[in-house]
Amino acid sequence: MIRDTWRLRGRRVAGSRKALYAGLSALVFALAALGWNAATGTAPEHGPAPGAAGPSAPPGDSRQDGTHDLARPPLAGGDIQRPTGESALVANPLYGTGRLSPLPCPAPDLDVGDSDSVEGFLDTMTDCLDEAWERQFRAAGVPYEPPRRVFWDEPGSSPCRDYPSDAGAFYCRANKSVYIGTEDVVDKWNGAEDSVVYASLLAHEYGHHVQGESGLLEHYHEQRRLQESRIEQNAWTRKAELQANCFAGVFLGAVEVTYPVSGDDRETVLDDASSTADREDSTAEERTHGSAENSVYWLERGMEEQSPGSCNTWDLAEDDLVQ
Repeated sequence: MIRDTWRLRGRRVAGSRKALYAGLSALVFALAALGWNAATGTAPEHGPAPGAAGPSAPPGDSRQDGTHDLARPPLAGGDIQRPTGESALVANPLYGTGRLSPLPCPAPDLDVGDSDSVEGFLDTMTDCLDEAWERQFRAAGVPYEPPRRVFWDEPGSSPCRDYPSDAGAFYCRANKSVYIGTEDVVDKWNGAEDSVVYASLLAHEYGHHVQGESGLLEHYHEQRRLQESRIEQNAWTRKAELQANCFAGVFLGAVEVTYPVSGDDRETVLDDASSTADREDSTAEERTHGSAENSVYWLERGMEEQSPGSCNTWDLAEDDLVQ
């Protein structure tokens, strides 16, 4: 049976946790504010760092700094629009929203041998992702709709592709949905028991949804289609995939207070980023996700900076970081 957790059951999960979140949020925000004020009085500024030297379809396609007031209400529907054109890539309002809010995310224990346990873990983490990114988009003044979730344990079909898939997970922009196989991803990751592996995978696919809701994917797809060769197309795809890596890191860093990432966890997720990057012997026509070094760099950058502004892979002085 296909488990579509966008239904009421998934919404009740989110609702039952809001009371807990309200109390924990106040404490976390207070601690975060103390930390920032003690250091500089503001959230840090971000820009391209000096760099390291990096086959699947493009994200959302047929497969797959400053402070801000998070409490202000959404703008009226007629007053807000998604960015368009090149500015959606290089100067997106999301980049100026500062650190992602460190919302409480007390994830449940994970039993990778139990499909229901995997689904419950993914549900909880997606609730956390929804709340964190909704607040960030509100701060940017950009409309946001959380993705639909489809966590499958039997074959099915999406508007973008059939599943199971080789990747075990993908994002489909056609219906704004994150697809993950509750058994397939465990098999693909050789039964890894560390939950941070699956949290990072989910946050990466969710990162493509963030790209879509910010207006970025539309211009990306337009420009990618204009490229005359597969190699030129891949240069665009790598920037999108590496940005999604960074967005995943931003989330993992932001929720670390209540979803701790130990030193061993950190090494595990960085090793995973390296192993899922382009192989060293890949041809130029196959290089879509970036080198192992760059895959690790952008994930770690996100975890350290915890700001969407640190993830601008589209406006770099040099292309070494997106190879």
